[in-house]
Amino acid sequence: MTRVALIDDHESVRLGLVAAIEADGQEIAFAGASVAEYVAWRQETGAPPADVVLLDLTLGDGTTVTENVTRLAGESAVIIHSVADRPAAVREALAAGAVGVVSKASPLDDVLGAVRTAARGEPLNNVEWASAVEGDRAFADAQLSVREREVLRLYAAGLPLKVVADRLGVAYSTAKENITRVRMKYIEVGRPAPTKVDLLRRAMEDGIVEAPAEE
Repeated sequence: MTRVALIDDHESVRLGLVAAIEADGQEIAFAGASVAEYVAWRQETGAPPADVVLLDLTLGDGTTVTENVTRLAGESAVIIHSVADRPAAVREALAAGAVGVVSKASPLDDVLGAVRTAARGEPLNNVEWASAVEGDRAFADAQLSVREREVLRLYAAGLPLKVVADRLGVAYSTAKENITRVRMKYIEVGRPAPTKVDLLRRAMEDGIVEAPAEE
């Protein structure tokens, strides 16, 4: 059973999500108005981190998107629940480590599907955040070379680096150097990709790897 935390400063939104998520057979570990409340609750109770945190993009306590996602993403999969009309904030959330964004206009089934996907450790694929990011010119291009894109495409798709090197007819050291440069370029444009899952996410964002079809 997936343990879910809901952080939204609109009580009516929280109540609706609590009912839907519990009806879906998942456990609501926490529901509150701020990340600070969630952190304090965990400290007081000794509760483990939630598997998935559904986080409102903009909270009314003066915190920033980066602050909130950074405090949560190290221990939980963070899904931004947003109206998806602020591309810069969406991009900021993704750069800070959120696994994706679900629009508040989406059907509840889409929200529940996103929670299940994130709980499995898979990147989200939905139109709302992809469209927002695509339309945001500030979503900086990492300007990868043709060879770097080829290496990233194969590596992010799941192939071991040695197999990538063999398939492209280059030395293992060359393939490894390309991946290192790819990571550095994404860091330079504010889109870090420290893990292979992060690289897959960046590759999907940039159209290098096709996103999987929704189930």
